Amino acid sequence: MELSYSLQEIASITGGTLITGKREPVYIKELLIDSRRISFPGSTLFIAIVTERNDGHKYIRELYERGVKNFLVSQPAQNGSFHSGPDLFGEEFRDAGFILVENTLDALQNLSAHHRSRFSIPVIGITGSNGKTIVKEWLFQLMNHDKKITRSPKSYNSQIGVPLSVWKMVPGNELALFEAGISQPGEMEKLERIIHPTIGIFTNIGHAHDEGFRDTAQKIREKLTLYRNCESLVYCRDHDMIHREVMGAESLSQVKKFTWSRGQEADLRIVHRSPGSSFTTIKVVYKGKEHSIGIPFSDEASLENALHCLAVMLLLGYDPDVISARMKMLVPIALRLELKDAINHCFLINDSYNSDINSLGIALDFLNQQTQHRKKTIILSDILQSGREPGDLYQEIAGILHDKGIHRIIGIGNEISSQADRFALEKSFYPTTDGFLEHFPFSSFRDEAILLKGARIFEFERISRVLQQKSHETILEINLDAMVHNLNYYRSKLAPGTKTMIMVKAFSYGSGSFEIANLLQFHRVDYLAVAYTDEGVELRKAGIILPVMVMNPEEQSFDLLLKFNLEPEIYNFRVLDMLGNAITVNLDTQESPVFIHLKIDTGMHRLGFDPTELDTLIDRLKKSPGLLVRSVFSHLAASEDPAEDDFTHSQIKILKEVAAKIQNELGYSCLVHIQNSAGITRFPKVQMEMVRLGIGLYGVGFDENEQRQLRNVSTLRTVISQIKFVKAGETIGYNRRGVAENDRVIAILPIGYADGFSRRLGNGKGKVMISGQLVPTIGNISMDTCMVDITGISSTGGEIKEGNEVIIFGDKLPISQLALALDTIPYEVLTGISRRVKRIYFHE
Repeated sequence: MELSYSLQEIASITGGTLITGKREPVYIKELLIDSRRISFPGSTLFIAIVTERNDGHKYIRELYERGVKNFLVSQPAQNGSFHSGPDLFGEEFRDAGFILVENTLDALQNLSAHHRSRFSIPVIGITGSNGKTIVKEWLFQLMNHDKKITRSPKSYNSQIGVPLSVWKMVPGNELALFEAGISQPGEMEKLERIIHPTIGIFTNIGHAHDEGFRDTAQKIREKLTLYRNCESLVYCRDHDMIHREVMGAESLSQVKKFTWSRGQEADLRIVHRSPGSSFTTIKVVYKGKEHSIGIPFSDEASLENALHCLAVMLLLGYDPDVISARMKMLVPIALRLELKDAINHCFLINDSYNSDINSLGIALDFLNQQTQHRKKTIILSDILQSGREPGDLYQEIAGILHDKGIHRIIGIGNEISSQADRFALEKSFYPTTDGFLEHFPFSSFRDEAILLKGARIFEFERISRVLQQKSHETILEINLDAMVHNLNYYRSKLAPGTKTMIMVKAFSYGSGSFEIANLLQFHRVDYLAVAYTDEGVELRKAGIILPVMVMNPEEQSFDLLLKFNLEPEIYNFRVLDMLGNAITVNLDTQESPVFIHLKIDTGMHRLGFDPTELDTLIDRLKKSPGLLVRSVFSHLAASEDPAEDDFTHSQIKILKEVAAKIQNELGYSCLVHIQNSAGITRFPKVQMEMVRLGIGLYGVGFDENEQRQLRNVSTLRTVISQIKFVKAGETIGYNRRGVAENDRVIAILPIGYADGFSRRLGNGKGKVMISGQLVPTIGNISMDTCMVDITGISSTGGEIKEGNEVIIFGDKLPISQLALALDTIPYEVLTGISRRVKRIYFHE
């Protein structure tokens, strides 16, 4: 059962001042920091976190109207939301409760630290540069058979994520697993106070967040702060810098060190390793005895993560034979939610390896970001090892599904089936996955969003295979978290109040349509821009309600433009006349204005009104009261080139003068914008009222420095269809252009110029990555296939095989390299990826 706290208790714990007109006590069970993710408003406390990029106080009115009545704030807001005076928070919020503190993040951390202090169970704290989430999830897999465990959802390891994770501790838990990550000095001290681990795991050290520390030694010392009050610390003795800093830390002198090593003296020594293609057998010596452990992985990272888990279980007293049996059952951790097209115009969110109540809310929030289908279905298995009474557990889940707007549940498992009466929505239940696959009418899935969420034992990957649309093996993966990172990077450079227009034209630069628009709408951008009306119509049909500017309206499309409330770019008098005619034909009465955006040619000499046409344009607009100018804008020709800065400044000057005259003559204000991705960074003092973000959102910076600040969004990958051995003197591909000067080994890939892999990349000009190694094309690129030379390369697990993954571009092979080989720009490469290439969207 969850612990709850009264508002009075929370005020006391956080050192805040409680302001409320309520006489009866109010008890809080849920903490909320994201206004978009409400589950149980009546028992929720919204904490208005203030960051460089956002301010939670902006959303108090919205939350209040949606049923949240309790708020932890750091400032009385102004202008209609709050005001100072005797009644600090105004009559408008008369039935709300406010706790006023100096700093809301500090208050959240203090509250969570107090909550942690109420538990005396073992708590494992995990830090390091890599592997934290995998180690945490594998420990859960290995020990949840006999312990009731709470753990961080996904990778909640930040200054905000950690306190929210610790808040999930409830009576009945026997073990807690929390991970902690930092990016600068001083942060771990705060997390230590919250997690207060009894056992520590230091996974490894790498280059992540190097920029926040003086050197690697300082970063290690900062991370070790997490363990100053631990009983035991587990780490690999082979990481020399970690070992040196551990042994030299006075604060860790009383902490028991449990080490493992591949070749040095340690508590746990690995004396032999027998790797296979997908399974590794290791022999270890512990307390003088040798044991054999099998791990169902062969890569070095998985082996290191598994050995951390082995060390912890030995430290906790598990029998080596028990550990060995459980290790063999480890399964990969899906660190992401995948969004894919599915049968009958549905889409599928696949979370088929994870089923617990903490991660359920995360998956449902991701589902609700998608607006293209009104109906939402969840396929949910039994929630295993929850440590709770089934009645209470599934009653809570039923409430969550109701509050999240889920229309149908399909339950699989004996336990969830026994609780069917608790779900007041469309429902069906099956005791097993086999029963569901055999008896459920899959044709009944149509035009809906489907969330697939099940424990590993239920093998929901079989359901996923049935639901997914068939496609060939070449896919474009879109990392939605990376896209949000890039959006926030550019937002951090904007002055308060500056609006953002995001370019989603050309199928969102090849990344998708409504999938990207849904994400941007969820993250509250101000405007979207498309090239043609049909792109805007597609967004509207998918549930996008943001304002949408159409940059190239065509005469035959104005009726749809008006019908779907899209806003045209007007760049000459012909387009202005076409809009006027469409309004006359399509709108019987014009109770509300039609919004337009005026494009001004400031020197690029593409589309736009010339400044000499300004008087005529203003006169026409004055005679058209049904038109309202929403924005005046132009396009920078060379914002990324310092050599052209004088020209750029002249463009900005012209636009400012034109916009000022239009606003003065028309008698009202409008948005003015000219900055693109590069301009946002290079000209921060001329952001005007709005900026337009394009290629930067997709992870392409204008120079090397900015590129380092951005995350890669798109990865184009395929597989090896076939491997052939070609003798010296033989030829390869169309027109016999590929010639084997010596005996060669070639791989045939299912990607060609019809997929967007240009013919210009043939005959060695293009390179792809296989097992971390660059290999050249050989022969001409075909429509559906191409060939690459893999002579002499091998993979970690042995020789290259058919079915192995191939990266066309991605994190380790930047799209800019492919663009360079083509003598073009990343825009062209991205927009050239064919729609027949399946897009998969994922959220970590």
